[in-house]
Order: sequence, then C-alpha cells, then structure tokens
Amino acid sequence: MSRRDGGGRRRGSGLKAARLSPRDVLHVGSAGLRSRPVRVVLSALGIAIGIATMVAVVGISSSSKAQLMRELDSLGTNMLVASPGEAVFSGEKVTLPRDAAGRVGRVEGVEDVGATGDLERSVRRSEKIPKDETGGISVKASTEGLLKVLRGKTGSGSWFNAANSRYPSVVLGHVAAKRLGITSPGQQVWIDDRYFTVIGILDPLPLAPDIERSALTGWDASRKLLGFDGHPTSVYERSTDASVGSVRKLLAASIDPENPRNVQVTDPSSALQAKAATEGAFSTLLLGLGGIALLVGGVGVANTMIISVLERRYEIGLRRSLGATRGQIRVQFVTESLMLSGLGGMAGVALGAAATAAYAVSGGLPWVVPPWAMAGGFGATLAIGTVAGLYPAVRAARLSPTLALHAV
Repeated sequence: MSRRDGGGRRRGSGLKAARLSPRDVLHVGSAGLRSRPVRVVLSALGIAIGIATMVAVVGISSSSKAQLMRELDSLGTNMLVASPGEAVFSGEKVTLPRDAAGRVGRVEGVEDVGATGDLERSVRRSEKIPKDETGGISVKASTEGLLKVLRGKTGSGSWFNAANSRYPSVVLGHVAAKRLGITSPGQQVWIDDRYFTVIGILDPLPLAPDIERSALTGWDASRKLLGFDGHPTSVYERSTDASVGSVRKLLAASIDPENPRNVQVTDPSSALQAKAATEGAFSTLLLGLGGIALLVGGVGVANTMIISVLERRYEIGLRRSLGATRGQIRVQFVTESLMLSGLGGMAGVALGAAATAAYAVSGGLPWVVPPWAMAGGFGATLAIGTVAGLYPAVRAARLSPTLALHAV
C-alpha cells in the first residue's frame, strides 16, 4: 500500500537497488586487482604460459608449413622422374633406352627434359686418396637440359653447354662439394684415372637430393672418357600443370612401349607435399602440454579469487549493507576473474607471437601466426576466467552482510 508524503507525492513501499553501469562494473571489478598487483602478476603468469605455449606451437608449425608451401610453389609440382624398374618375370634390373629422353620430349604436354646416367666410377680429391674412400659421392653423366628441368641454380661457376660438356669438366652438387673440400670453380677432382676441372657448384636441390650428392660430368665426355654406355638411369621431365596427370599415364609406355611395367614413374615433390600436409602432426603433444598449463593457470586464478573473497569479507558486507544485490556481487567477482585471466591471455598471445617471430627469424622462415590461434587462445582464457570465477563469485554473494561485518 502506497502513501503520500507532505507534498502530496506518492511514495513506494520499497527501495530498488541502483543499477551498475559497465563503467561501474569495470571499476569495482578492477579494485581487487589494483590493490594486489604482485598476486595478480603471479596468477596471470600461469595463464600466460599456457596461452604462449599454444600460440607458439601453432605459429611455429604454420611458419614451417608456409616455408614448405613457398618451396613447393618455387620448385613446382609438375616434375616427374622415370627410372628403370624390376623386370616383371626375371626380376633383373632393366635399362632405359638410349633415346628415352627424346621419347619423353615427344609426349604432349612435356616442356623440358633432362637425364642422368649412373657411372661406376669414384670421385676423390686427388689420386693419392684410396679408391674406396668416396665419401658417399656418386658420379653421374648429365644432359645439358637437366638444370632447367630441376629449376636449379649454380651457386658459383657455370652449367654444362655444348662446348664444355665434351671435355673433362664436372659440376658438383653442394653436398658433394663440401665433402670434397671444393670451395670454388677452377679446382680439380680425380675421377677414374684423370683429373676433371670443376666448372660449377650447384645450390641445394630439394627435389633431387641424389644430385646434391653427386659429381656430374657432361654426357658426351662421359661416353668418351668414362666408358658410359649412353643408357640413362633417370629421366626428368617438366610438363604443364594441367597435363601432369595425362603425362604420368603416358610416360612409361612412351619410354618402353613393349614393357611399360619395367619403367617406374615417381613424383619427387610428393615427399614435400606429404611433409606439408603432416607438418602439425607432432604439435599435438605440445598443444596438450599447453592446455595442461592453461588449466593449471585457471586453477591458480580460482584459488586467487577464493582468497580474495575471504580477505574482502568486510568490503562485501559493507556493499551488501549499502544495498548491493547478490547479483551485483557475483558480477563484480566474475568481472575481476575475467580481467585477471584476460591480462594473462593478452600477455600469453604476445609472448607466443614473439617466440614464433624469434624462431622464424633464426630459421629464415616467414612469420605466420594464424588469427584463429590468437583469437582462440584469448577466448580460451576468458572461458577459463569465467569458470574459475563462478564459485568464488557465488560464495561472495552468499555472505551475510551482518556476519561479514561482525567477523571484522
């Protein structure tokens, strides 16, 4: 039942609690953080470590994958290699025809062709080194078109041409050059029973690791000086991207129409593609460890909030006696928990991004941190902050104002 005051105005029979604006909620929620900065830093550190671990794992994996994809884009996925397989019935090693490279070049869609032939010869720094100490370096005959097919480059010196491929000259893969101690063109190496002059040293060839560990001699010089029989061991070809599938189907039959099963066709880029596809497979364990660290940080936040409630009973009782509702008390402590977790989350995202940048710079990789990783990591901290703050908030809201003030 309402009453009228002396001025004739109607008075309500009860009082309504004042509403808190978002600004007021942030102010009361941050009060506990401002009063205990050391505890806030230590509690947020657990959250930051967990998020930093998760962001760094995703970022490092993404950076490595981006580097692989960059290599694939530059090297291309349109190269195939044909090599001798096993004879279907006898099981013996077969040989490719001498004109295998020419046959491949006539296949529709093929743009460039190159070939190598294995030589049963050893390469050494000088004739005084024992013949069996080859350092794992093989000797191969090479056509002039090989480097173009591989999209390779000479780090120093030059590649074979119509003139120098007829004479005792050699091009070394970068691994072979290191093992032989060759640092620049013009030096000589001992092959079979004579010296060959190094005319070039190749840059790394990710699609042809066997070439990196080889000493390459000209096709004509190999036949004339090293007894090469002219049968290629590997035929490399580049086709248009649209015709890779059709070329792969025709390659074996074009090289050996009578027995196409004796020709093995491989895709050197498949290894890099598989590596790029599985780049994040081994990150699962580290992500799990980051998740555990994040949960431990959440437990730390919950513990901090519970202690905060116990220490601030007088404040809670005073606010309740002045008209604050239980809902407002709950909102205050949930907001405080969210702000505490949010600070740790922002610090963790920054630390994870910085760790990824340091790894990328040191390894020469592109710096890639997926936006979903940063947003997801920060969102996870807010979720954990909400969960961690619920129980302390409910406990604080249930405190009796009389008992809270009396306890002080």
